[in-house]
Amino acid sequence: MNKTATQVTVVGGGLAGSEAAYYLSSQGIRVNLIEMKPHKFTPAHESGDFGELVCSNSLKSNDPYANACGLLKEEMRMLGSLTMRAAEYAKVPAGAALAVDREKFSAFITKEIESAENITIERREVKSLDEFDGYVIVATGPLTSDELSKNISERFGHLHFYDASAPIVAAESIDMSQAFTGDRYGKGTGDYINCPMTKDEYYTFVTELLAAEKAELHDFEKREIFEGCMPIEVMASRGVDTLR
Repeated sequence: MNKTATQVTVVGGGLAGSEAAYYLSSQGIRVNLIEMKPHKFTPAHESGDFGELVCSNSLKSNDPYANACGLLKEEMRMLGSLTMRAAEYAKVPAGAALAVDREKFSAFITKEIESAENITIERREVKSLDEFDGYVIVATGPLTSDELSKNISERFGHLHFYDASAPIVAAESIDMSQAFTGDRYGKGTGDYINCPMTKDEYYTFVTELLAAEKAELHDFEKREIFEGCMPIEVMASRGVDTLR
């Protein structure tokens, strides 16, 4: 960002937009943060809060010596990251990973954004970038509204993003006489519930998974699949032993 900037517009109050707005504010730059919730929601949104997690509640490794994910978190902490402070406040046991309580996490971010000295909040949908002059950060991500997505495509060409929805299992549905607690990679205090299967149970699971009702795909979802975050049913469709 040009050091002479005194006013910046941030479109989108998710993780990236909230982080950008808060950091700029901390540097004395006035920020106009525009978020369409709660006036408009996408099918993935449920809360009007900033920094809402719509996929997994795990932010991956928290070990700066293990991999790039852990190192990035440590660098963010050194820079005063709002996301990292929120995660520390809302963290839940997850071994060597950093996982959070979704509601506490986004509530913390929302409180900090709303109380920041240099941030003005607008709750409305942005339909075109043509309305802006000066510095603008577009942080609407894969949940960009249809009209703004069309406007961005017209200006910059087609962009796309693929991710998988994380399956959520109700705790009360797990038979703990069959399941057991344990750790990933031997790190933690038994933070994960493991549900073992016999060979026959595994093959039955795959069969039922492939036969189960599936969400209707949008046209853009019928093309390339992001190999790094693949839906479980897509993995299962590649072969009966792929999941294991």
